[in-house]
Amino acid sequence: MATKNISSAQDVYQIKVILLGTEPPIWRRLLVPSSLTLARLHGVLQTAMGWENSHMHEFSAGRRRFGQPNLSDGFMDGPQVESERTARLCDVLQRAGAKMIYTYDFGDGWEHSIVLEKRLPPNPDAAYPICLDGQLACPPEDCGGTPGFYRLLDVLADPKHKGHDEMREWVGDHFDPEVFSVDKVNKRLSPKRRFSKK
Repeated sequence: MATKNISSAQDVYQIKVILLGTEPPIWRRLLVPSSLTLARLHGVLQTAMGWENSHMHEFSAGRRRFGQPNLSDGFMDGPQVESERTARLCDVLQRAGAKMIYTYDFGDGWEHSIVLEKRLPPNPDAAYPICLDGQLACPPEDCGGTPGFYRLLDVLADPKHKGHDEMREWVGDHFDPEVFSVDKVNKRLSPKRRFSKK
């Protein structure tokens, strides 16, 4: 699939994504088309953060929820889930400072704050999305949420811990919680995963 540039009339959003409950914070700064659907934004977030897209997810903004609607939603109390396939980022975040929450893996409960930092004119020579910056590696999938992640880091940091070898084998030798590469993220986003106005 060819990489496409967005039309000159469309804004680009600079968003900051922070994995809540992490200290120091695990975060990414991205440039994305404002008309990106939340379904496509989900794919961008999975790539930028380093998740594996193996769990359910949902977006929320105020009392609005976005995801994959289920027929049983009509029988539940609370707001119904709106389709992420039709909801566009510009319809949810409309001004600088606006926020929403992206929850990934309802079991581990990874919550991400997404903040619209700036609205920018598109660069006609750029293909979006683009990762501008970030900090720290994404936690491994299925490690037990934020508490489990920090227990894992404690075990990995202590070679004398009885679970050290088992945990090191589970996460693999390649996992380094301090390492984040903008270049690697952008290679994964480009070219087949970059979008125009879809």
